[in-house]
Amino acid sequence: MNDQISRKAAAHLKNYAVTYMFIALSVFFIAVSGMDMNYVASQLLLRLNRNAFIVMALIIPIIAGMGINFSITIGAMAAQIGLLLTISWGITGIQGILVAAAITLPLGLLFGFLIGTLLNKMKGQETIGSLILGYFANGAYQLLFLFIFGSVIPLSKKVTIVGASGVQNTLNLTGSVGLATAIDGILRVPFLTAFYVLADAVILVTLVLYLMKRMSLKRFLAIAAVTLVIIGIFMLPPVTRIFNGNGNPLRVIRIPVVTWLIIGALCMFNAFMMRTRLGQKFRAVGQSQTVANASGINVNGVRIIAIMISTVLAGWGQIIFMQSEGIGTFQTYAAHEQVGLYAGAAILVGGASIDRATNGQALIGAFLFHSLFITAQKASSNLFGNAVVGEYFRAFLSYGVIALALILYAIRNARQKKSSLMTLAAESGAVKE
Repeated sequence: MNDQISRKAAAHLKNYAVTYMFIALSVFFIAVSGMDMNYVASQLLLRLNRNAFIVMALIIPIIAGMGINFSITIGAMAAQIGLLLTISWGITGIQGILVAAAITLPLGLLFGFLIGTLLNKMKGQETIGSLILGYFANGAYQLLFLFIFGSVIPLSKKVTIVGASGVQNTLNLTGSVGLATAIDGILRVPFLTAFYVLADAVILVTLVLYLMKRMSLKRFLAIAAVTLVIIGIFMLPPVTRIFNGNGNPLRVIRIPVVTWLIIGALCMFNAFMMRTRLGQKFRAVGQSQTVANASGINVNGVRIIAIMISTVLAGWGQIIFMQSEGIGTFQTYAAHEQVGLYAGAAILVGGASIDRATNGQALIGAFLFHSLFITAQKASSNLFGNAVVGEYFRAFLSYGVIALALILYAIRNARQKKSSLMTLAAESGAVKE
């Protein structure tokens, strides 16, 4: 029994070593930075509002065995085309966001189909292939915004360069444009209020599932116990003071309810999708394309659908990012460039791998990744007397965690291939005898 527990613990630590390392780094950086915890907590929640949706757009391609879909950058480009047209047409507020999302849908589906078709030509190299596709598409995007928009495709003077072709480098989303915080600003409530409501809902839902005999008593008690412990932690006076702004009403941390409802809807969509027939095909293709093909599954078609869904979701996630609090402007030529890199790094930090990912890993990864981004600069200034070191550390983390994931995946594949060959050789020897 003890040996079994030890093996499980060792396997868990091996799978989540990067996550635990980032937890330790996050705690260390927060302590060394000496930053106000109210500021750190508010910035963390703000960044989660902006980025969680985009990070979760990576889940389905990973499950389908296509690795980290860095081509979600192209989905972000589709969203930015939608936002540009919305601003040009003068559609404001939530209506403008909905129009941009509607434009993103067909563009995302088209781009996703093309991406999926190309990635089917480079099976086994999808992660690198999607990265290169993102760079290639960026060139086409720059051409579109520099020369085609404003000349071949007429746009309003509000978005084009006066006396020349092309789109302005920076577009304002605030004021009369009315797109800034169009979703975030619908309803805001104090974080602790939202948290207690959510915790009560979790306990109530699990109780109902238990009474309906759709959940075991052991699982119900485990979920209820963990939820009550977390509630107890948030009720501690030091923690409460952080979220209540230390008595200053202007510093009370609030969250955009509608934005988090949208993020929750994507969580449920991903969970529901995996229970459908299409979701089972995603899993089958991700586990073994050979077996899936032998079972009558159209492997190429399933992979294309996974990329199409991911591209559309990434586009909608970019819209949520652009309208969020603290952005206010639209950098037309650069807003999309780091989307794939940061989202890929974040989901890997949460414990996902090239072929395994969940909603929880995406959210935890986004939380840990951005906790370091918030504190790295101040911590490096305190440690080394130079805040620039923090900027280099951020870049190192972004690229380093992706490189580590690719190396671990290659090592694991090599071991599995070696094990399969040894098993096959042993079976062949047994047959000959």
